[in-house]
Amino acid sequence: MQNEFVFAGFGGQGVLFAGQILAFAGMDAGKAVTWMPSYGPEMRGGTANCTVIVADEEIGSPMSKHPNGVIAFNLPSLDKYEPLVAPGGVLVVNSSLVNRPPERKDIDVVMIPAQEIAEAIGNRRLINMVALGALIQKTPILSLAELEQSLTTHLPERHRRFLPGNIEAIRQGAAFARGEIK
Repeated sequence: MQNEFVFAGFGGQGVLFAGQILAFAGMDAGKAVTWMPSYGPEMRGGTANCTVIVADEEIGSPMSKHPNGVIAFNLPSLDKYEPLVAPGGVLVVNSSLVNRPPERKDIDVVMIPAQEIAEAIGNRRLINMVALGALIQKTPILSLAELEQSLTTHLPERHRRFLPGNIEAIRQGAAFARGEIK
């Protein structure tokens, strides 16, 4: 089985890091993975996206025409990627920055106030982990425990002090996707 994901937003929102953690988690679980980043020359504030593929067997291409999971951190990303989500797929939308609901009715949509949840945890930069937790809850290709373990294993030493907040953000995003918090 092959699962394809796109993470998209502005540079500085942790878009690439969220995709990288998912790729590491898949790799640590013994799956085949690809992670392909793309970002504008502006970096912070410019566009950023990445494609992650997690599969049980060899991956033929790192590209995805119709991902079965998308995280849209901003309105331009929602506008671009909503039409591409595979029918029956999952679309996680950062409702903190998006002022319209998705139009599609054939996909599972999670409108999550990622920024507000991150701020409640104590660090607004955790929006990427909040959204990733919601995506993994709705697309259970890996367990939350596997995702958390991968974060623990691969978080650079200079960022270790942020590990508890990142794990809490993943858990809060998953809890939101389960309907346990509003």
